[in-house]
Amino acid sequence: MKLLGIGSRINHSEYGKGVVTNVTSKHYWVTFIDNGLETLEIDEDFEVIEAAEDEVDTVSFYEVEKSLRDILKKWSDVSEVVTIADKWKGGKLILEPGDTNLQGKELPIDTFFHKITMVRDRLRVMEQKINSSKNLDEQEKIDLQQYITRSYGSLTSFNVLFKLKSQQFVGQRSK
Repeated sequence: MKLLGIGSRINHSEYGKGVVTNVTSKHYWVTFIDNGLETLEIDEDFEVIEAAEDEVDTVSFYEVEKSLRDILKKWSDVSEVVTIADKWKGGKLILEPGDTNLQGKELPIDTFFHKITMVRDRLRVMEQKINSSKNLDEQEKIDLQQYITRSYGSLTSFNVLFKLKSQQFVGQRSK
């Protein structure tokens, strides 16, 4: 698959017509006429109207920044910036009890999303601590890692909230 260069024009089934404004090793940043800036996976399905033949620098400033963030995240408790899908921005989560005598609860979906991503961040930190532990034998590490993987699997219901598929929860994959 040949990467599209900056300036390539595309037609996306959901967002309409747009122009590629940045390219990374995993994503196209596309400015759409009616929908503004969106980030698309490199292998996402869309029609190429006109491909720009420019050489693509797959190590952009964005990728350098991301690498630095990944290194910092690995060695500290810094969280990555995770964006909520556009359709949920400004929305609210409404919980209604089955008992009509009890009061329901509303909370901003952004707050709920933040709490979900914090659970994910804490699971990742736990995973790193388990893997680097000198006090656990290999079988104990494997057992604990399987619990974490199953926890990720339990959280996949919330993937609908994430803007980028690469930031979603992934449980155990079938073999």
